[in-house]
Amino acid sequence: MSSPFLPADILLPRDADMNKWACVACDQYTSEPAYWAAADAHVGNAPSALRVVLPELYLNAADVAAREEAVLDRMGEYLSGELFDVVENSFIFIERTLRSGALRRGLVGMLDLETYNYGEGVKPAVRATEGTVLSRIPPRLRIRSRASLELPHVMLLIDDPDDTVLSAAEKRAGEIVYEFPLMQDSGSIRGRRVCGDAATDVIAAIDAFGDPDAFAARYGIAGEPVLHIAVGDGNHSLATAKAHYENLKAELGETALDHPARYALCELVNLHDCSLEFEPIHRIITDTDPAALLAAFEAACGARRGTSAGQNLEAVIGGERIAYTVENPTEPLCVGTLQKFLDGYLAGSSAEIDYIHGDDVVLSLSRAENSIGFLLPAMAKEELFPAVVRGGALPRKTFSMGEAADKRFYVEARRIVR
Repeated sequence: MSSPFLPADILLPRDADMNKWACVACDQYTSEPAYWAAADAHVGNAPSALRVVLPELYLNAADVAAREEAVLDRMGEYLSGELFDVVENSFIFIERTLRSGALRRGLVGMLDLETYNYGEGVKPAVRATEGTVLSRIPPRLRIRSRASLELPHVMLLIDDPDDTVLSAAEKRAGEIVYEFPLMQDSGSIRGRRVCGDAATDVIAAIDAFGDPDAFAARYGIAGEPVLHIAVGDGNHSLATAKAHYENLKAELGETALDHPARYALCELVNLHDCSLEFEPIHRIITDTDPAALLAAFEAACGARRGTSAGQNLEAVIGGERIAYTVENPTEPLCVGTLQKFLDGYLAGSSAEIDYIHGDDVVLSLSRAENSIGFLLPAMAKEELFPAVVRGGALPRKTFSMGEAADKRFYVEARRIVR
């Protein structure tokens, strides 16, 4: 099998204010319009990745169609206006200094979508760690299917406790292609080019994790399909890229195998990177009766107030935290038990659910009338690959790799049309 992760022709803006160019992943701050308003004001009329992505905050806005057209138009302007330089056939080794001062390393390249599948029950070499909500793909596909550019916020994970891949990239990385502070107190970032023989060596290090015998020994499982790379962040964006590529294959036949949309630009990160912390993704439900919802939760799941043996979480109403123990869980993980209940309880109702990073945001949002939040426990990151290998994809929105400000920022771009 060919390598799933390869060098790419990467586009970087020429002579741009990079602090204004780079913006955080579109699926962050979905309940905080003030963040995106501040980003918009900061960017002004400068060239910016903010103008060629659609923050998910606006997916249900009345003017979403106009916003989509503006994104597509700006992509064309940026390409025709010669905004970009091309870093040919390269990886970019990333050193991201987080808001806390911790350093996270990564490698930007392109994923071969032939090696990835988000379908339920399938076990490709590159697979989702969490369940994919199919209804979330069409709104994103409206843009992807007509886009000329992609900008990556997908973060892929490799289970590399000895740090062979990123160490190889770091040792062989060459010229600095960018270095700048990120907007809104989000740390800083530096990128160095990895190409030629250095890129070949990095590919070999990545491909070692696709060896079936080594995989079986690592996880103590014989005969299981290899999980080479896992999708950490941006699962639905990658699923959208896959859906678009499959549509092209249906339209173009075998010629689609040579289409640039066969690949998706992503960042590869070592699961064992010291800076990488798994944070729980909490829930906030609005336009509901909190007392009735809690009563139904208690009845359905045997949830009792207080902390004891079992699955533990907290409900939040009006900023007040209420500890719960689930005595009759319906799923192996607490997040699965809660999500299964919420899916059933909210079906057909006018209530809205949102997925939130950070306890403080949930506490704040829970103070709104007719709102209730749930604070969930974190899972240990070392459990991720074994859990997915043995049990398949985890419940959707199980974990987040760090706080919102530490998510991937859009810096690099890639052309996805012929």
